[in-house]
Amino acid sequence: MSNKLQQLKLQAESCIACKLATTRNRVVFGEGNPDARVMFIGEGPGRREDELGRPFVGRSGELLTRIIENGMKLSRESVYIANIVKCRPTVDMAMQKDRAPDQEEVAACSHFLQKQIELIQPEVIVTLGGPSTKFILNSKEGITRLRGQWHSYREIPVMPTFHPSYILRNGGDKSPLKKDVWHDIQLVMKKLDEPGPG
Repeated sequence: MSNKLQQLKLQAESCIACKLATTRNRVVFGEGNPDARVMFIGEGPGRREDELGRPFVGRSGELLTRIIENGMKLSRESVYIANIVKCRPTVDMAMQKDRAPDQEEVAACSHFLQKQIELIQPEVIVTLGGPSTKFILNSKEGITRLRGQWHSYREIPVMPTFHPSYILRNGGDKSPLKKDVWHDIQLVMKKLDEPGPG
């Protein structure tokens, strides 16, 4: 990790700017290659991530890893994975059921993500699901309408696609949504000029 990313991580780990700091086990800063060509952005950590302090390590993380390694033919270590908020948002702050971060939490935490993007300077950003797509694109449009088309964040190409947890909730490996994600990933590989999926 670069020195600047390391400093940013230390700041995030001591952050108490919003109410999520009161219930978290671990701050989930993000991980991967500080020189990554591709950056994946989700909404916030879940139960497993909060326990381990690492992003996308639960069931949806396993699916994301398969997309990266089998679909894109890249190692998980070669990309960078982060979330809009670094602490786990749960319904009624009860640490039982995950939810999307609210506006106040996003406002308090998103500067960490913006700085991560600035330091990493990826060639492509892949937003996973509605909340991260709406935040990065500053849009009110839903993910179904935005996915599969190129957008831009500070001159970095952005490809929105479905969140792995959404695929798992809608049929998992048998989900027709997998075809849509496959299509989006092929566009990313084409942009990077990599062979990727056949």
